[in-house]
Order: sequence, then structure tokens, then C-alpha cells
Amino acid sequence: MTMAKSRDAVKELVPTELITTSDSESDSEGESNADKNDIKDISKSSYHSIISPWLGCLVWPLLLTVPLVLTCSSHSYDKVFPKSWYEYNSEERPKVLGLFLGIFTVAVGQIFVLIFFYLYKHGYLGPIPKSIQAKGARQYEWSEGVATHFAQPEGFVLLVLYLSITWMLNWMPASYYSFNGFIQWPETFFCLVLQDGIQYAMHRLEHVVSFEFYEFSHKPHHRFTNPRLFDAFNGSMADTIIMILVPLFATAHIVRTCNVWSYMAFGSLYANWLTLIHSEYVLPWDGVFRFLGMGTPGDHHVHHKFFKFNFGHLFMWFDQLGGSYRSPKEFSRRAFHENV
Repeated sequence: MTMAKSRDAVKELVPTELITTSDSESDSEGESNADKNDIKDISKSSYHSIISPWLGCLVWPLLLTVPLVLTCSSHSYDKVFPKSWYEYNSEERPKVLGLFLGIFTVAVGQIFVLIFFYLYKHGYLGPIPKSIQAKGARQYEWSEGVATHFAQPEGFVLLVLYLSITWMLNWMPASYYSFNGFIQWPETFFCLVLQDGIQYAMHRLEHVVSFEFYEFSHKPHHRFTNPRLFDAFNGSMADTIIMILVPLFATAHIVRTCNVWSYMAFGSLYANWLTLIHSEYVLPWDGVFRFLGMGTPGDHHVHHKFFKFNFGHLFMWFDQLGGSYRSPKEFSRRAFHENV
């Protein structure tokens, strides 16, 4: 009891101001901790916004997984496959292995694109992205989108048929059947540019030859004025033949020095890039791509929205030369989000 009385006596002697100050300091500490938590949240958000582009960019080398793995050291493929499976003799029927690996390369690339896009679209790589068009992205079930993407007969079905016929009937230049060497980067790049240049010309022709021709060939693809990733190959058989297969065949017979690895790399980059430019969201690398004149979803949305601009796909160089390029950042600010 004596100790309790002593404590009460001391408490009575302590000025009220000191007690108030002590409570104030406690409040300050609470506010300080809250500020620290806010800073941590901001840092976390900044971390996500920084890490997202870098993780996203990994999808590009992953598109080339098959040729990179099989040529990671000199003749790695000959440790996996018997020599009789890939040796080429122009007097014999071409071996199926090259055709299979080419189709498999594109398929693996598509898997990585879909994994990336799913994670990116749902915010697992950072903040959930905003749609390109101001009215928002179309809503759909993921499973429906994937099924639609792969089930289109004018898409991958027709492409696989084209690759099978041209390969097995020996319609490709002799070098395309060769397994010697590695990916030839200059040839691969030249194929991408040439393919897009011819495709640009064919695309523009489809729009201007006649309305009847446009309605028959390209209009089915233009019913998507606000496209999504899975609309890339959704159109008509005639459109795919005119704008994809004809340029593919012409490119192969102009760039006649590619080996099988370069043909695989070109095919995967082309098909998957064509898919990505139909994305309904801005992609992490779009700022760099647009600075270099390379095709982005924003650029392609301009074409789907207004029809008469941005006929190129992988590169905007041909539109810039032809006077048909319009930047989504400047052309119609009402139609597109500021961050496009």
C-alpha cells in the first residue's frame, strides 16, 4: 500500500503538460509508422511497375526456345536426332523433322505468349494494365478466347497446311532444309521486314481494289473494331491467303539463304508478334517499339478503329513512307487512353 500511495503521489506531482506531450509523441510514432507503411506500399507498387516490363520482355527470347536450345552448342541437334532424320538430299523427299520442328517452334512460342498475357492481363506481373481504347476492353472468358484462337480454320489450320505442302513438295529454296549452323540473325530480320513490306502492300490493296473484293476478303476481320489478342487470325480464308501466305512464299524465294533454324526463328517471331499486336492492352515494351517504328497494339488498334491508316503490322516504316501512319497518342485522344 505504501508503494501504491507513492506512485499516486508522484502522478499528482507530474504536470499535465508532460502527460499530454507523452500522448502526442505516441500519436506521432503511430503516424510515423503509418507513413512508413505507405512508403512500403509505394515502393512495392514502384517495384511492380519496374519489374513488369523486364519480366514481360522475357517472352521474346522464349519465342525462340526450340532453335536456341537445339543450337546452343555446335550441332547439339545431332545428339538428339539420328543423322538420317535431318540430312537433306535434293533428289529425295524432304525429311519431316524440319517441318515438325518449325511447327513445334511456333506452338511453343504461342504457349509462352498466352502464359505471359494471362499473367499480365490479370495483374500478376504488376498493376493491371489499362485497355488501349478509352471505352475499355471487351469482356470474355479466357477459355473461350483460347478455343476461338486455335480453332479458326483460316488461322493456324491454314498456316500448318501451307507449311506442310511447301515443305514436303520441296517448294522451298534448298538452304531452308539445311540444319548446318545457327540462327542467322541478318536473314531472320530481313525476312521479317520483307514479309511485313509485302503484307503491307497486299493489305492496302485489299482496302482499295474494290468494295466487293474488300467485303469478300478482309471485312470479316474488320468486324473487330476493338480487337482482343485472340482475334489475330480470325477473318477469312481469302484474307489469310492474300495477306499472309502469298507474302510468306514470296519472302522465302527472295531471301534464299536461310537455314532451317532461321526459318523457325522467323516463323515464330512473325506468328507470335502478329498475335501480340492484337492485344487489347498496352504492352510493357510498347514505348521502345513505337520509338523504333516497330508495330504495337496501339498502332494496330488505330487500323481496326478507323480502317484507312496503319496497314503495316510488324513495322510502321512502310506506313510512314506511304503517308498512312497515325500515332494513337496523337491521332484521336477520345478513342484511346492517354497511356497508350
